[in-house]
Amino acid sequence: QAQLHESGGGLVQAGGSLRLACAASGRTFNRYYMGWYRQAPGKQRDLVAAITSTGRITYADSVKGRFTISRDNAKNMVYLQMNSLKPEDTAVYYCAAGGNPNVDDYWGQGTQVTVSS
Repeated sequence: QAQLHESGGGLVQAGGSLRLACAASGRTFNRYYMGWYRQAPGKQRDLVAAITSTGRITYADSVKGRFTISRDNAKNMVYLQMNSLKPEDTAVYYCAAGGNPNVDDYWGQGTQVTVSS
């Protein structure tokens, strides 16, 4: 059974950094789109960053220049490096995988990121 498992969330002060990691198991995701979504309380879940199997990347405007998504196909891992964090980045962050740019076929359980002001 395919599974995604996030790690690396936590509490950080504004301006700080965190690195999220997503371990994929149960199948090979090398050919899949991989991405990170986030959902703040009372808000919809939004795509933050996505990366194709060949490394093409897209970011939400709100995180451009601050967040970096990467993947290691050999290890079945996806990462999200988050720098210059802001309180509005506070949310539950979800790793996702999909066969199309929606990146929504498989989901992790989420990891909380809290940025204090």
